[in-house]
Amino acid sequence: MKGKKIAVLMGGMSAEREISIKSGKAVEKALKDKGYNAVAIDVGKDIDKVLKDEKIEAAFIAMHGRYGEDGVIQGVLESLGIPYTGSGVMSSAMAMDKAFTKKVLVMRNIRTPDFDVIEKGESLKEVNYPVIVKPVNEGSTIGISIVKDADKMEEAVKTAFEYDDTVLIEAYIKGREFTVSVLNGEALPVLEVKPKSGFYDFESKYNKGMTEYIVPAEIDEGLASEMQSMALDSYKALDCKGVARVDFMADSESTPYVIEVNTVPGMTELSLLPMAAGAVGISYEELVEKIIKPALAG
Repeated sequence: MKGKKIAVLMGGMSAEREISIKSGKAVEKALKDKGYNAVAIDVGKDIDKVLKDEKIEAAFIAMHGRYGEDGVIQGVLESLGIPYTGSGVMSSAMAMDKAFTKKVLVMRNIRTPDFDVIEKGESLKEVNYPVIVKPVNEGSTIGISIVKDADKMEEAVKTAFEYDDTVLIEAYIKGREFTVSVLNGEALPVLEVKPKSGFYDFESKYNKGMTEYIVPAEIDEGLASEMQSMALDSYKALDCKGVARVDFMADSESTPYVIEVNTVPGMTELSLLPMAAGAVGISYEELVEKIIKPALAG
């Protein structure tokens, strides 16, 4: 399998392009260190031609956000008959759409905060503050706002609409933030995220020293098991494959709520999936290998 030519697909055209490049470069190095024939490709509109010219036999998707996490690149790879890492076209598209994800969670009786959706041009509906306002199809907390009263609502909605034509308005859960990564159908240890600013925004995610990460999270076994179970249920409900990361908020009574599901988790040095894997003795290189192997066997 190591002889197959693997494309590490990164970059792309989303608002998360720079983070994707960091993920991709780290993945390419790990694959090469493990003896795989890997090449990094910054994805552009001619990606189908590039993949053919490079004679790519498998793809490691390290693209975050639009075109990489929403089923688009997965569809291109399907059309070319190239096996790839992670979830398929439909599950990628469902998970990327935060509103659709929440509808699936509700249908499967998986606890998630109350929410509403507005389209561009629609009038704002009655809101019970505080809320989180965010674009439906963006990641890395891009375009997101915490709104505590009506005075800031119009501005928050306007900001979110700069990134998407559909905006999610979600009940704000005040409490502790956790995440559970799922690797090939197995839940990894619960990780707690403790941003120094009090809000895990873009700056807190991608700047060293801005956030404390605790894995395994210092919580009772019952809560940890509940979140791992909810993460697996969410993974299965959206028909995810390979890796995914399920994000949670737990309120003051330690009741956990699923916030969203990420089908292409970050793979940078500050990313949560590698930290969770490391907690059970899986090195970064081993993690990358575990992610690519199902695609190489396909």
